[in-house]
Amino acid sequence: MHIIINNSSMIPIYEQLMEQIKKMIISGELACGELLPSVRGLSGELKISALTVKKAYDRLEEAGLITTVHGKGSFVSQTNKELAIEAERKNIEDEFAAVVEKARMAGMENRDIYEIVKIILED
Repeated sequence: MHIIINNSSMIPIYEQLMEQIKKMIISGELACGELLPSVRGLSGELKISALTVKKAYDRLEEAGLITTVHGKGSFVSQTNKELAIEAERKNIEDEFAAVVEKARMAGMENRDIYEIVKIILED
């Protein structure tokens, strides 16, 4: 599993780990039933706290993307790929809504926001 942690990012490490594993599951890079690295193994490999990896695995399990079997490890769940994609889309919509709200609080009007989105999409 190829995971890159950015220690200078404002995004917590457990969220970076979660997002990268989630993307691997959605893309099919991690197949259904595949065993994930152990908490201690992954924490050692990434040189991060085992508690951070455990938190990421717990959140992925809450989202239904992995299943942990005591004594055996954590496995990619037999999830509906469409459900995972929809959850990711909802996340993006929520983030976008927060940015739009922030722009409105800064006094921007809809046409200004549209113009920014248009510029970003053209790049």
